[in-house]
Amino acid sequence: MSKNIILTHQEIQHKIKRIAYQIYETFIDSEEVVLAGIASNGYIFAEKIAKELQVISSLKVSLCEVHIDKQNPKEAVKTSLTKEEYSNKGLILVDDVLNSGTTLIYAVRHFLDVPLTKFKTAVLVDRNHKKYPVKADFKGISLSTSLLEHVHVILDGDDNSAYLN
Repeated sequence: MSKNIILTHQEIQHKIKRIAYQIYETFIDSEEVVLAGIASNGYIFAEKIAKELQVISSLKVSLCEVHIDKQNPKEAVKTSLTKEEYSNKGLILVDDVLNSGTTLIYAVRHFLDVPLTKFKTAVLVDRNHKKYPVKADFKGISLSTSLLEHVHVILDGDDNSAYLN
């Protein structure tokens, strides 16, 4: 199968910066936000957004790694922060690709047990093949693809890219 680049390194950098500005605008009245990235690429994407947020804003940014079994999402979700550490704060759930919505919806369910001041979602690529009623509040690119196509996101230092095959 052929490999079609949908986002270059430079384009991903622009998306990260734009999403950081959107988050700052949404949480401008907050002192702190929590970026909860779904392991592993979602967390790397959250780290990149956090780095940009720290450049453009005075928000205190906390990172939280979310571990969810993508093959069995009904299993317990584990986070690197305790519930008390993100309770009563604004939280953005971050993933690299929103495909069927399964991973995101089960992660959202986990965070609903905790009182949050605001809850948003951010993804780099929204595939528009949702099985669940979940949406990305902040997205890098929205893509209509066939179910047979697969989006790969590589977030590796200075060599970021997203491609379709």
